[in-house]
Amino acid sequence: MRNPSALLVIDPDPEIPGEIGDTLQEFELRILSAHSVEEGESILGETEISVIFCDLGLDPSQGFSFLKRTRKTTPHLPIIATSASAESRIAIEAVKNGAFDFLAKPLVASEVRRSVTDALNCARKANEPVEIDPRNENEDQHDTLVGNSRAMLDVYKALGRLSPTPVTVLIRGETGTGKELIARALFQYGHRSHQPFITINCAAIPENLLESELFGHEKGSFTGAVNRRIGKFEQANGATLFLDEIGDLNLALQAKLLRVLQEKRFQRVGGTEEISVDVRIIAATHRNLEKMIAEGEFREDLFYRLNVATIKLPPLRDRTGDISLLCGFFLRRFSEELGLPPVSMTREAIARLESAQLPGNIRQLQNMIRKALLRSRGYSIDRDMIEDLLVETEPPDTGNSGTETFSQYCEDLVRQAESGSLESIHTVAVEKLESELLRLALQKTGGNISKTAQWVGLSRLTVREKGRKYGLLP
Repeated sequence: MRNPSALLVIDPDPEIPGEIGDTLQEFELRILSAHSVEEGESILGETEISVIFCDLGLDPSQGFSFLKRTRKTTPHLPIIATSASAESRIAIEAVKNGAFDFLAKPLVASEVRRSVTDALNCARKANEPVEIDPRNENEDQHDTLVGNSRAMLDVYKALGRLSPTPVTVLIRGETGTGKELIARALFQYGHRSHQPFITINCAAIPENLLESELFGHEKGSFTGAVNRRIGKFEQANGATLFLDEIGDLNLALQAKLLRVLQEKRFQRVGGTEEISVDVRIIAATHRNLEKMIAEGEFREDLFYRLNVATIKLPPLRDRTGDISLLCGFFLRRFSEELGLPPVSMTREAIARLESAQLPGNIRQLQNMIRKALLRSRGYSIDRDMIEDLLVETEPPDTGNSGTETFSQYCEDLVRQAESGSLESIHTVAVEKLESELLRLALQKTGGNISKTAQWVGLSRLTVREKGRKYGLLP
């Protein structure tokens, strides 16, 4: 059984480790304690630590020295500095000297949980390697970019070109195409990989709290602001900040973000002090920003600031040949993860996946493979099992349900395009209709290629090619 992650508390107050442990019970963290920096460094040299709480004490200079040393030796290890001092500069100096976050004493349980959650999340994304293995030839079980289609080769070339540069990168792609994985690869192969990787999902945080998350706030700036708060931009000073779902920012925050990108400075919520930062920005969105600009929902000047360099991730339907490689990768990975014997997939099952719409892209495929592995009971995964799993995730077939159902299907596609979750809906609709038409024709002709070609008005060669594409022919 895997040992739980360890959290080290360096604090002269013997009550503090117990308080933090009680607050973080659901985190399954081992709480270690040290009464001095020297004792803490000794533990750090012998034990793998995931997060550190360090009290700056009556002599902050000693604590600042510890922050600097640790940041230099283990830059991805998050340290949450604490202090009972009312001096406001301590928070700023703590972050400047390498602290991931700063919490004023007495500690507030909700702030402790929030800070530890962020710290563990950012550390995991910075430390877990992202491998590039186009042909799925390696045995490594890290997060991996798999696929050797022309579309993915373009992505790899963009990664190689943009990783070493300090430019802002905008990652675009439909839901589930792997935008976060690309952001982590940009960071890990980049010029700031020795610094922290700070992340925030702009769509996951309530709008009224997002400004404080990004830029921090001063004590008393709004109801509930009991202490000064350090925002993501300060945490990422000298490092990399990943802004996921950037298209969900409101116009006011877009204006503030634009200023940071232009002038490299900002003010905390409720503050007057200008804070200068040097942050490498990676942003991502699944939304159609050009459409949002036309409708007045996204600033055009911010778009051009973010769009200095772009990586566009292809949907699975445009990654010819990659599904077979991805299936093999996920089968190997999940069989090891779940402690199940490895199983194979039939060619018909893979062909059916290649013909499926899969609007959730890699995330949906990954979920389906995990479910198929659990249901297979050690036997090969066949087409029937894939058909059952697709029923749970794909829109209903349109070829045998009448005009009303087809109209509803088209309405659903238009809604997805309107929300920005799906692009190229003409291609999606045409391929869906075409595959169903060929399926029924082949079924009625008993698989007779010549008769099917005559019925649908295509050449025999085209029928064969499309039949293979949609998994209708071997």
